[in-house]
Amino acid sequence: MEKKNMGLLSPYRVLDLCDEKGVVCGRILGDFGADVIKVESPGGDPCRNIGPFYHDIPHPENSLFWFAYCANKRGITLNIESADGKEIFRKLVKTADVVVESFLPGYMDSLGLGYTELSQVNHSLIMTSITPFGQTGPYKDFKGSDLITWSVGGMTQVSGYPDRPPLRASFPQSYPHGGAVGAAGTMFALYYRTISGEGQYVDVSIQEQVVRTLCNVRQFWDVCRINLNRAGQYRVGLSAASNNRLIWQCKDGYVCFNTAFSAGPSGRSNQALVDWMNNEGIKDEYLNSIDWSEYSAAQTTEEQFARLEIPISKFFMKHTMAELFEGAIERRVMIYPAYSAKEIVEDPQLKDREFWEELEHPELDDTVTYPGAFVKFSETESGLRRRAPLIGEHNQEVYAELGLSDEDLLILKQSGVI
Repeated sequence: MEKKNMGLLSPYRVLDLCDEKGVVCGRILGDFGADVIKVESPGGDPCRNIGPFYHDIPHPENSLFWFAYCANKRGITLNIESADGKEIFRKLVKTADVVVESFLPGYMDSLGLGYTELSQVNHSLIMTSITPFGQTGPYKDFKGSDLITWSVGGMTQVSGYPDRPPLRASFPQSYPHGGAVGAAGTMFALYYRTISGEGQYVDVSIQEQVVRTLCNVRQFWDVCRINLNRAGQYRVGLSAASNNRLIWQCKDGYVCFNTAFSAGPSGRSNQALVDWMNNEGIKDEYLNSIDWSEYSAAQTTEEQFARLEIPISKFFMKHTMAELFEGAIERRVMIYPAYSAKEIVEDPQLKDREFWEELEHPELDDTVTYPGAFVKFSETESGLRRRAPLIGEHNQEVYAELGLSDEDLLILKQSGVI
């Protein structure tokens, strides 16, 4: 097989100052080939204390969160609040194309390292700031945890069960959205720079990105003047009924199936399911009375949905996820499994596309399995090249480019600069 070219962003260097709010931004840019240098405080980045940990042993070098979001980055330590640290950072900026950071608005300016100052050091610099609420507005100085930004973005309001309070997913969701949009904005700015020769400032509000994830919630109001709310395993707004089940229990887990789609391919899917049930002896008079080619979910009542649910639930409980998925493919029924993490790892489609990649961790004397590239290119490389850095692992390598000797580094280390 012919060797591919380097990554799309391989000509570019990124200085990554982000904490957990924007750390995925640098990871994405690194996946595309950029030379991403993670700049940590001398004691190590706080992200290193986020679990879970390798073999459940809490340690700054064992964080799986750090492994995941800092792969494809080199790592240096630097105290940017010290006078020497600021000067060194400015020298690094001269060699960089991008700075990404997630401090509260005004912090970098207070150090003399804001975009206005750094663009004087490097006129073509792109600086991307990823913060809970952006650089302007009445909330700009507010701190925002993942729970806060997920909630004020509106997602908790539509997550959970209607008879219970709003629900948040257990693992941080809003921060990765902010980081991903930060990476996209950075790439757009890089493209603009190739046309205009001008760098620019990229301002990302995590709250705004959560609002954008609401997808059809906004459209239902725009088109139908319906405010969608929490519905648990059901979906609302597609019909006159308030309960249209999406998640169904089966013998060994759960599958997804939607009876509310109308006629067309969905009608044929529903008819195929009824035929399948009939062949296995679950013949329901009501299901067989429906002309699925004329079926309209918009006219289906809650009572009718309940009558659909009873025999379908009985049928699903007779089968495993694998049986239902295989049978659905054979019969062209729109049923698909609700995978657990274990089942995702074992999924044959992901294996066939070589989605999972093994990355050596010599310091652990082990190899760790990672999700690989999230997109494949025909002409350029993408995916994993290096594991996440140890604390200060690339200090000597990076600082040597600035002309700093081993003796200089020792002095800087002793004085708390690196």
